[in-house]
Amino acid sequence: MAVEIERKFLVVGDGWQAESAGSTPIRQGYLARSASAIVRLRIAGDEAFVTIKGKTDGLTRPEFEYAIPVADAEDLLKLCEDGVIEKVRHDVPVDAAPWTVDVFSGDNAGLVFAEVECPSEEAAEAVLLPSWLGREVSHDRRFDNASLSRRPFVQWSDEEKAEFGL
Repeated sequence: MAVEIERKFLVVGDGWQAESAGSTPIRQGYLARSASAIVRLRIAGDEAFVTIKGKTDGLTRPEFEYAIPVADAEDLLKLCEDGVIEKVRHDVPVDAAPWTVDVFSGDNAGLVFAEVECPSEEAAEAVLLPSWLGREVSHDRRFDNASLSRRPFVQWSDEEKAEFGL
C-alpha cells in the first residue's frame, strides 16, 4: 500500500527563500470527503493528478495518486466541493530532506506552510528542523488543505489567527 508520512509546520521567516530550488503553481479541490477518505484533484504546473487519501494514523495515511490529463482536471475542478486552493509550492532541500514550502493565495492568503515527507514515522521524528519553522501543525486539522477549502483562512476569527501568531 502507498503511504504518506508527513510533518507540517507554519513558516515564521523568509530564510527558506535562499534555499528554494524551484517552484510550481498549484490549484486543487476536493471531489469527495468523508471521515475515512478524501478524493483530491490537483493541477501542479503542467501536470494533473487525482489523489485518494485515507484516514491519518499518527503521521501516516494511505495515499494513492494517479496522473490525469490537464484538460480533464480543469473540467473536474468545476465539480469540486467548496473552494479551490491556490498556492505556489517551493522545493526547499534541507540536509537532504525533501522540504516543501507552500505560499497560499486567494482566500488562504497569509498562510505559509512547510512540509517534509519521510520514509517512516521514526525518520519523521528525527528530521532536522530548519530555523525558519514555526509551530508544528501536523495534527491540527484546521491546517489540512481539505479543511482550508471548506473554511479558508479569510474566515478565521482574529482569536484563531492570534492563537498561531498569524
